Amino acid sequence: MTESFESTIRAWHGESVVVSFDEPTGSWIFIALHDTRLGPASGGTRLKSYPRPVDGLIDALRLAEGMTYKWAGVQMPFGGGKAVLAIPGPLEAHARAGLLDRYAARLISLRGAFQTGVDLGTTPEDMDRIGALSGHAVGIIKGHRADPGPYTALGVFVGMRASLVERFGSDDFQGRSVLIQGVGDVGRPLAEMLAEAGAELFLTDLEPSAVQALADRLGATVVDVDDMWNLEVDIYSPCAIGATLNPDTVPRLRCKIVAGSANNQLLSPADAEALHARRILYAPDYVINAGGAIAFGHIHLGERDTDRLHERVRAIEGSLRAIYEEAGASNESPMLAANGRARRFLEASD
Repeated sequence: MTESFESTIRAWHGESVVVSFDEPTGSWIFIALHDTRLGPASGGTRLKSYPRPVDGLIDALRLAEGMTYKWAGVQMPFGGGKAVLAIPGPLEAHARAGLLDRYAARLISLRGAFQTGVDLGTTPEDMDRIGALSGHAVGIIKGHRADPGPYTALGVFVGMRASLVERFGSDDFQGRSVLIQGVGDVGRPLAEMLAEAGAELFLTDLEPSAVQALADRLGATVVDVDDMWNLEVDIYSPCAIGATLNPDTVPRLRCKIVAGSANNQLLSPADAEALHARRILYAPDYVINAGGAIAFGHIHLGERDTDRLHERVRAIEGSLRAIYEEAGASNESPMLAANGRARRFLEASD
């Protein structure tokens, strides 16, 4: 173990982390279990190339902690966990399949301590493979693997409605402008919902061809990634990578609301306070993006009716309204209010 790995783990306040090197692909496997007071750890598996292996470890630790707060925020009986498969670069299909198989073996060795699902870089088909081998992948409805993206998108959509009410007094999207950063598995269905609701849409993505096709279909405007910070909109919706809210970008934002699906949108807690100081309403990420986790959590608990799953995801709207009310009463940022609610639920489980 290198010194950077050691110092990173020493600074973490989670329960445990599995670190494994996959020699055939040159990849690192990180499985982080942050807090299991509420139940067995559950979280997605991310497959991504990082500048350094330790960056993958850092990502796993941060995401696992975020899952602890996500489960506590929606009051479900799961602990915070996350897995990262840090690959050195693009893998051929057979090499990728071998890595997933060996990762599944690590899950078996944990004896149910970690249940996983889709995350950035993995697919429902990957979960079929991992689940068939390990029995520790979640998300089957009527014999078919569900996609968490549309559930997450629904949660963000209703969370945006709660945010509009808080900021403007109405949940009507007509006449409201939204910039979506990232039009993948969540950003795409979210854009479709917003277009149907009458919002003026601006889309940006690192894949120009994908974003242009979606924009043409929905009547949206494509914005270059480098120009997005100069765009004045009502809602900025980060739906791709994390840490887009940081000391460099927060002063440049020209929006009234930040509400998106990305995990760990803040580089640090100070960025939430910086948004609050600028009177930009921030929908806490682990609350508004919990739709996929809520749906898959209830699927794991035995729920199979999609209408009831949608109803449970729509409860995010009420949760955010309560957080905004508490934050307003205490004159604090919504992130502080959300963290307080989550910590109270965690402490009540002790």
